[in-house]
Amino acid sequence: MVLTAPEHSAPGGRLVWLAADGEGNPVGTASLRFFGDPGQAHLAELAVRVHPVERRKGVGSRLVEEALAGAGAEGRRAVVAPAEGGTPGEAFLVARGFRKALTLRHARLDLTADPGPVASAGGGTADGYRLVAWDGAVPEELAASYADARRAMDDMPMGEVDYGTTSWDVDRLRAAARVVEERGEHLHTVAAVATADGSIAGFTELVVPADGTGDALHYGTAVLPAHRGHGLARLMKAESIDRTRRQYPALAGLLTDTAEDNAAMRRVNEELGYRPTHETYQYQRLL
Repeated sequence: MVLTAPEHSAPGGRLVWLAADGEGNPVGTASLRFFGDPGQAHLAELAVRVHPVERRKGVGSRLVEEALAGAGAEGRRAVVAPAEGGTPGEAFLVARGFRKALTLRHARLDLTADPGPVASAGGGTADGYRLVAWDGAVPEELAASYADARRAMDDMPMGEVDYGTTSWDVDRLRAAARVVEERGEHLHTVAAVATADGSIAGFTELVVPADGTGDALHYGTAVLPAHRGHGLARLMKAESIDRTRRQYPALAGLLTDTAEDNAAMRRVNEELGYRPTHETYQYQRLL
């Protein structure tokens, strides 16, 4: 086996290794993504792919060994790697020193079914709050408050994965919205605003495929700690679902994933009609 390794990476960049057989035919790759935020400077994410015919020949092990060394050389102290439940990838990672640190439960809302649970939740209000919605980038008058509200994601239950914290500002919000737009997809946000001071107390984001068909994907739902306990997550998500039904009548479903230990959000999803589909896992190795 011949291994082609990268020479260097940029902060927040990626390293890729290519394994080839004696004739130069590619047999496997390893990709190491470095988180660029200062609050996540300790973390990297690993993905390994080996051609089925070439498995159990040491290719994957060599790729992991090189990638872990690369992570250490970049000053990272933790590497995470995803695995589908019930696949050989789980045993492969465990055998190489990774430990299961997070279980994600995936669920889907069938938009072609009777919207009864959503209909009963939609149109509601919570004392002291109002709902606002926008398409694409956040409006200027809400931008600063929305950037502040993003910190609500930092203390969400995420198993034992050392994800650190992510810094958000208005420029980053707009850049994220621009990425979705450039892919041809549609970003939609519903937020809860505290009427006392006009600040954003929580939000839910949804990305719809370019042609408005198939399944859309929830990017995140969060409520700031000081505003929890008022049912805002359920209200925001129900409003988002209702708007999506009306705006994209050909859309088939909505997909979401929630950490196993985030019981509150899983309960919201269940009440709104989401049904479990499968589980995925994040494995972690500390260096």
